[in-house]
Amino acid sequence: MRWMPAFVTLSAIWGASFALIKIAVEAGVGPLWVAFWRCFFGALALLAVCALRREPLPRDRAVWGHALVVAALLNAVPFALLAYGETLVSSVLAGVWNATTPLTTLVFVLLMVPQERPTARRLLGLLVGFAGALVVLAGGPGAGGGPAIGSLACLAATACYGAGFAYTRRFYSGREGSAAALSAVQIVCATAELAVVTPFAGGGPSWPGLPAAAALVLLGAVGTGLAYILNLRVIRSAGSTIASTVTYVTPLWSTLLGTLLLAEPLGWNTVAGGVLVVAGVLLSRTGGAAARLTTAR
Repeated sequence: MRWMPAFVTLSAIWGASFALIKIAVEAGVGPLWVAFWRCFFGALALLAVCALRREPLPRDRAVWGHALVVAALLNAVPFALLAYGETLVSSVLAGVWNATTPLTTLVFVLLMVPQERPTARRLLGLLVGFAGALVVLAGGPGAGGGPAIGSLACLAATACYGAGFAYTRRFYSGREGSAAALSAVQIVCATAELAVVTPFAGGGPSWPGLPAAAALVLLGAVGTGLAYILNLRVIRSAGSTIASTVTYVTPLWSTLLGTLLLAEPLGWNTVAGGVLVVAGVLLSRTGGAAARLTTAR
């Protein structure tokens, strides 16, 4: 099991992203700027990897066209939504909501990929996962520290991920180019999209202080840049099905870091609901597209 150290490291990196977002937004960095810097530093890291490996970026216009859609669905929009959500709810709760990503992915795969068909087990998994979401919300508005709109923003982000993974499988993942090059194109497109919107909708940038700046650099360069390469290593060593199970582990890291480092509250409903969400994911992942799609944070 040579892939295990890389798998654990990847889960920790993506699990820590929620705490890093929280540090940035609490320092006054706007959600759109969090998303922009995350993509900007991620793009720099991925372009550096491509340069070191001498892997050229694809020149096909179709690749870049599809990359613009993938970037919006998997990066620009959900990154901004998660950052906004964490201005209202804890990083612990955001991490739990993120665990619903495989369920939203399954919904969009069933809708967008013709060869995929619903099964009784998959539908049961969706119902169990939905029940888990209701349990989390049972604690009242915010269910973990904040208005319900914060939770809705995090859930909207996972819906974007679900649509993005389905679109990626159908239109993007099979395109010519290495995984690092395609990832670099995707994150460059996300950075460009946010660069157009952020100065107008998010106001001007400001220096948030060294801790928040360091959090943004780590969030982008490591969590959105190098993590893509680490994810590819796990896929090549253990297969995409095992790699995709990182979704089950990241909430453990986000909960641990949120409660220990940020002193965030952890309610019974968050724990119980999170367990049901993961159970629903396990039930729904019976092979097929949903099991082959991997996560990206």
